Amino acid sequence: MKSVFKWVLRRFPRPLLIRLSYAARPLLALWLKGRRYTDPIDGRQFRAFLPYGYEKPRENVLSPSTLSLERHRLLWLYLQNETDFFTRPARLLHFAPEQAFFSRFKRLGHLDYVTTDLNSPLATVKADICHLPFASDSFDVVLCNHVLEHIPDHRKALAELYRVMKPGGWGIFQVPQDLRRKTTYEDPSVTDPQERRRLFGQYDHVRVYGRDYFDLLRQAGFDTEAVDYTARFTPELKDRYRLADGELIPLVRKPAGA
Repeated sequence: MKSVFKWVLRRFPRPLLIRLSYAARPLLALWLKGRRYTDPIDGRQFRAFLPYGYEKPRENVLSPSTLSLERHRLLWLYLQNETDFFTRPARLLHFAPEQAFFSRFKRLGHLDYVTTDLNSPLATVKADICHLPFASDSFDVVLCNHVLEHIPDHRKALAELYRVMKPGGWGIFQVPQDLRRKTTYEDPSVTDPQERRRLFGQYDHVRVYGRDYFDLLRQAGFDTEAVDYTARFTPELKDRYRLADGELIPLVRKPAGA
């Protein structure tokens, strides 16, 4: 079954996978039901999670119930435990909304919830992140996770994110990041999907971010903090939630006087 799942990941585009997952999710959750691991997003327990990844699939990382990955579960725990996201009224802009979050955020009555993307079937506003159809200073919170690595002109995208965020607003902009790298690696001449998969980890990625990603966010005007939130958890909890040890949360704020 796991080998079949890996084969599907390699051969079907993400928008189609999203649609297929609606039917597959209940069956996967039933098949893997157990007590070893817990998805903190819905509290359900499983004997194992599924593999995920295009170039080098990671074992035991994809939750059968919410289809969350390590980064989603880390973000959920951070929002739940360290912010007022789930209680304070706010206008939220969510790029490429993840299935793990979409329906849950949509049910939160205190949020004015706007989703956007060019291709996602979950997006209510079809838009290019480099040319957003929103007024300046429009959103209290912006979530843009695992999007920028797809964007050739990521500086333009960050300028747009800064523009539409309200002064005093905040956001989280997660990316695939190799913390062993001092600088980000990109090569615009690489257009072959197989070569992109080999170099950047996924067929539609255009770079691998290094530790200088946080400098890029600061250059865009954001006050930036690299939050090592997994350091707050015991090894046992990190394993139970299947978190990636040492993954950093890029927390950004637009200065109140901007």
